[in-house]
Amino acid sequence: MSTPVPVAPSGSAPSHPPARLGRGTVLRVFLRSLFLQASWNPKGMQNLGLAYAVYPALERLYPPGPLREAAVRRHLVFFNTHPYVAAAIVGGVVNHEQKIARGEETPDRVVSFKAALMGPLAALGDGFFWLSLKPAVGGLCAAMVPLLGVWAVALFLVLYNLVHLLLRIRLYWLGLSLGDRLVEAVARVNLPAKGARLRGVAAASAGGLAAWLAVSFGATAGGTWAVFLSVGCLAVGVLAYVAVSRRVPTYLVLYAAAGLACAAGAFL
Repeated sequence: MSTPVPVAPSGSAPSHPPARLGRGTVLRVFLRSLFLQASWNPKGMQNLGLAYAVYPALERLYPPGPLREAAVRRHLVFFNTHPYVAAAIVGGVVNHEQKIARGEETPDRVVSFKAALMGPLAALGDGFFWLSLKPAVGGLCAAMVPLLGVWAVALFLVLYNLVHLLLRIRLYWLGLSLGDRLVEAVARVNLPAKGARLRGVAAASAGGLAAWLAVSFGATAGGTWAVFLSVGCLAVGVLAYVAVSRRVPTYLVLYAAAGLACAAGAFL
């Protein structure tokens, strides 16, 4: 009598050694992650996009049948995070799936990994990309309009996409190579501190653009004194920033602004 061949139950590691993921597969997963929100839906949010992104890896790691189906199903649960930093989770998912396929951990580890990181990384991505990077690049390019004209739009697209794509690649590689240690690596990147510096760039760029507009338009509308009043407005803005940062009472700043307004009314 021949001995029956054992069949691995659904969701467990396969009985044969899993295929190694080549560079082509790793690249395909990353490129697919760029379309994470193409199939966004109210029920699962980005779950279909995540399953689509990691499927080339699952296809290599699991043979057709129950094991592959179980692997796909565990990535069809609710998933939602910032679409840019999601690259880190996508890389981490591939890292965990390789360990699951080798029998080094159970499938619940990858589910817990996604659930634990998607919320904190969403907040991190919102703060850096939406509230820091986009205003900074937008303000800088808007300030360049007097020099570049309509080409400032092209500059914005190049700078913004260059930064966000490079960060996506780095985060994806961190997740792919580190797995659970991704958290420590992202903490070392220190995106909040970089975001604070970018917000400073945004404020400075907006102030520079305001200065140019005030001087160029004010000179023709308000005569000789308009240039000096524009410089005075900028000086009050700088002093207000310094005063607030040093906890000077706000009413003093308001008095200074009111004085400048009175001067403007007297000379214009």
